[in-house]
Amino acid sequence: MERKTEKVLGFDVDIITYNNALNLVCENIKNKTGMHIITINPEIIEQAHKDNELANIIKEADLVTADGIGIKIALKLKNVSQERIPGVDFAENLLKYCAAENERVALIGAKEEVIIEAKKNLERKYNGIKFVYTHNGYFNETEEDEIINNLVNSSPALVLVATGSPKQDYFIKKCKTRLAKSTFIGIGGAFDVWAGKVERAPEIFQKTGFEWLYRTIKQPERLKRIYKTLPLFLIKAIMDMKK
Repeated sequence: MERKTEKVLGFDVDIITYNNALNLVCENIKNKTGMHIITINPEIIEQAHKDNELANIIKEADLVTADGIGIKIALKLKNVSQERIPGVDFAENLLKYCAAENERVALIGAKEEVIIEAKKNLERKYNGIKFVYTHNGYFNETEEDEIINNLVNSSPALVLVATGSPKQDYFIKKCKTRLAKSTFIGIGGAFDVWAGKVERAPEIFQKTGFEWLYRTIKQPERLKRIYKTLPLFLIKAIMDMKK
């Protein structure tokens, strides 16, 4: 499949349907081609403008999907219609595929009790899913080599890393050099959802792209972070549209 992209404030975002993106990644998992998927949002782009290493990682990624509603709006300003591909849903569909095809999966991230509960819940939901390695997200750089060695020995087809950006992106970059056949995706707080610690928004919020609003109502502490980033991002996107 030929890759079609559109730039959002200097970064390529893939213009692709949810189903085509899912089929593409599943095919890569099956063929052990190896790839890195980034589910991009305005916060990640703002971070990347201040962090050259993160910026280069995004530019080198094999698939950059429009996760945040802000990305969808920025593309719409350029007359490009792109459906959102929420990272937590996308990753769970990959897990569903791996369970059906007996593919090996590794989970990295979150607190120890959260990853344990998430793993249990996913095992109950997807019968036969094969988790070959798990590790919480509380590790430093000196511990990374041991974790990567364990991943190499486990040979996972899919590695889900939920330590938040940019930590998860740095970690994936280090892993890729030794796990060329594995597919990696950074998924932020998804383990908290699977562990039942964070409630997903009702379907109407998800479909309309206002899940962020529901989460902000439920977690008011997110307000400062979101409104520090989103308005400025949209102003920049409007200015970028005029170039």
